[in-house]
Amino acid sequence: MIKVLVIDDSAFMRQLLTHMLDADDNIIVVGEAEDPYEARELIKQLSPDVLTLDVEMPKMDGLAFLRNLMRLRPMPVVMVSSLTQKGADVTLEALSLGAIDYVAKPKNNHQNSLALFQNNLIYKVLAAGQITFDAPPPVRHNLQPNSDVSHKFKNRLIAIGASTGGIEAIQTLLTPLPANLPPVVITQHIPPVFSTSFAVRLNKNCNLNVIEAKGGEKLTPGYVYIAPGDKHLVIIRDGAHFKTKLLNSDPVNRHKPSVDVLFNSVAEHAAKTSIGIILTGMGNDGSQGLLNMRQKGAYTIAQDQASSVVWGMPGSAVEINAANEVLPLADISSKLLTLLTIN
Repeated sequence: MIKVLVIDDSAFMRQLLTHMLDADDNIIVVGEAEDPYEARELIKQLSPDVLTLDVEMPKMDGLAFLRNLMRLRPMPVVMVSSLTQKGADVTLEALSLGAIDYVAKPKNNHQNSLALFQNNLIYKVLAAGQITFDAPPPVRHNLQPNSDVSHKFKNRLIAIGASTGGIEAIQTLLTPLPANLPPVVITQHIPPVFSTSFAVRLNKNCNLNVIEAKGGEKLTPGYVYIAPGDKHLVIIRDGAHFKTKLLNSDPVNRHKPSVDVLFNSVAEHAAKTSIGIILTGMGNDGSQGLLNMRQKGAYTIAQDQASSVVWGMPGSAVEINAANEVLPLADISSKLLTLLTIN
C-alpha cells in the first residue's frame, strides 16, 4: 500500500482527493493537512510515502514548503495545480525543485472531467510511490562541436519523447547543447497552457530557440519544436524540407500528444537521417514508435533505469529491443553530438 498525505488549504479539495485516492486498492490516505506547518508535523507522525501538494497555500506557499522538504527530507511529491498560466509557471518551478509530477485540477465538476482527473491522480501517485531519491542530480556541461564538422548537421533530425520526470530530463539534455544543432521535435506528456510555459522556460535556459509548435513550421536548425498539450505533433515532408503538423485526433496510448505518433511520423519520413531518444516516463508510449524508427534506419537511445524517475517508457523500449543504446541521462547530450559529427 502506498501511504499518501494530502496537503491542500481547501477542505473540499482535501475531501475530494482523499475520496478519489482511497478508491484505489493500492493507495491509502493516511492524513490530511491544510497548511505546510500542519503537514510538517504529520509527515513526522505518519511517514507517508507520497505527498500531494497544492501550489497555493496559506502561511507558507507550496514552493517554499517544497524547497525545505527536499533539503531536509526528500520524498515523492505530486503537485496539484490549477490549469492556468500562473499554475503552470509555479508547477514547472516545483518540478525543478524536486517534485515528481503534477496533476491539473479539473476545469469543472462535470462527471467526465472528474473521472479524468481521478485517473490521472491515481496513475501519478502510483508512479510516485515507486520512486526513491538515491541518485544525485547529473552534472551539466556546456558542449561545443568542432567548427569543421558542424556542416554535417545538415538534413539531420532529432526526435525526443518523455513523460513523468521528462520536463527536467529534457532541460538537462538540451541545456548544454550548441545553438547550431539540427531541428529537434519533442513530445512531452503535458496539458495545454503547461506546454506553452514549458517552451518559454526551455527557451530561457537553452542555447537553442525553443517554441511551441503551431503547425506548418519549416524545421530549421537551431530550433526545438514542442508538441502542444492538446494535439499530436508529427512531421511531414514538403519538397526538400520537413514541416510540423498538428493532429487533433484521438489519444494514443492514453495520451494526446503521443510519443508514438511523433516517432512513427519520423520513421515514415526521415528515419535514415534521424536520432530518436526516449526518456523517463510511466507506461509504454513511444516504445513501438522508437522500434519503428530503429528498424527503418534511425539511431535510437533510451535513458537508463538508474537516471530515470520512472523507467516505464524507456524500459518498454529496451524490452522490445527498440534502442541501439541505453545511456544515463547525463551522457546523452555528448553522445548526441558524437553521433551527429561522425555520420
